[in-house]
Amino acid sequence: MKHRFVSFTLLAVGIFSVAITDAVAAMPESFADLAANQRPAVVNISTTKTVHSRASNTPPIPFGGGSNFDQFFRDFFGRLPQQQRPQQESHALGTGFIISAKGFVVTNNHVVKDADKIVVKTSNGEEYAAKLIGSDAKLDIALLQIKAKGLKPVKLGNSDKLRVGDWVVAIGNPFGLEQTVTAGIVSARGRVIGSGPYDDFIQTDAAINPGNSGGPLFNRRGEVIGINTAIYSRSGGNNGIGFAIPINLAKSTFDELREHGHIQRGRIGVFIRDVDKQVQEALGLKNRNGTLVPQVEAGSAADKAGIQAGDVIVAMDGTPIKNSHDLPIRIARHHPGDKVVLHVIRGGRELKIPVIVEKMDDQPNTLGKHKNMKETSMLGLMLEPADATNLQNLGARVNAGLIVKKVLANSPAALNDIQVGDVLYKVNGIAVRNIQVLRKILNNLQERETLRIMLDRHGNQVFRILRPVVDRH
Repeated sequence: MKHRFVSFTLLAVGIFSVAITDAVAAMPESFADLAANQRPAVVNISTTKTVHSRASNTPPIPFGGGSNFDQFFRDFFGRLPQQQRPQQESHALGTGFIISAKGFVVTNNHVVKDADKIVVKTSNGEEYAAKLIGSDAKLDIALLQIKAKGLKPVKLGNSDKLRVGDWVVAIGNPFGLEQTVTAGIVSARGRVIGSGPYDDFIQTDAAINPGNSGGPLFNRRGEVIGINTAIYSRSGGNNGIGFAIPINLAKSTFDELREHGHIQRGRIGVFIRDVDKQVQEALGLKNRNGTLVPQVEAGSAADKAGIQAGDVIVAMDGTPIKNSHDLPIRIARHHPGDKVVLHVIRGGRELKIPVIVEKMDDQPNTLGKHKNMKETSMLGLMLEPADATNLQNLGARVNAGLIVKKVLANSPAALNDIQVGDVLYKVNGIAVRNIQVLRKILNNLQERETLRIMLDRHGNQVFRILRPVVDRH
């Protein structure tokens, strides 16, 4: 027994030793060759933007504070048209990477947004004035072009093949320190950070800091598999949590930006929400995978194809749909006119329904003759800014808000008994005086976050807790 025990122990040690050897072999000895080969494709981006000072930033008062001319001087500059107010230049730095020998450079939209001047500096120190070819704020991507010869473009990889634990390398200009190389692993995939409907970030612990934005994230083969975009930090520095846009989501936009300067997105015309326990039990589903369709827009692509309210979309083109956030991302990779096949559960049966993706209208919808009335699709409401006459006619006690003009059937608002004539005046403790404030709240909404809504119903206060539909596509 003793000898058997010893033999077993030695065998275990041997297996453990082999495991350690394999793990060490999997760790790269150095990223020096990768860095040397890819640095020429990574560029520094600097921008200049003219900022018009606000009224509070007036020039020094010539007669000193407290004079009879004090208020006049402030009022004068405060009433000046924006273009006549004092100006100053704002500068910013970022990173980009070359995707074509013809001088096309990719970076983040937020790096170059509203810039009056964009300068691209290559690894050899040459500087070029860059032209903004096109941008997409929803994905935070911008395409630039420079006139230069001998450029070395990157090779784009396949971000869908990334696994948690894979090695990745970031090259960029953190805090203006050019051509800085950092390495780490893929910490997670499919991260939702609340930046928009197409959140699908790669999370990495490779050090990413301000100035890395727009730079490439490479795999071990030197292929770009992500665009470094954001960090999670309370101090502004690296905390080991960085986020990159998957290159497979981004590269589908490059040709369109090059040709048209903007992205024409597709949609199918359904409202969607997660499958919770209540839905699972009510529909007799085996699990909570997929996304529920509580409403189909009349005349939309989904309606024409035969998608029905109450369907649960569990896959698209044979690939599973995990949740309600997954479908918009998948649709975003398609263009108007593309055909997709949706797998839906209806009445306990799985159906395959072809749908032709249609054009997404980026313009807000209007209703009737009211130019300011816009549809808030996440809630299922048609809303109109209130004025004093409207509020008086409704017997409201509040002096500002949004009047509910229509409640869409089976929408979150309808399911929570929000009624026509209600005045929505506060959401999550924030006063809502116009549609822009409400849209900002909804855009910043975290996944599965609910809304605390205050309504005035003919002078009575009404409180509702509402979970919005994820998005409309």
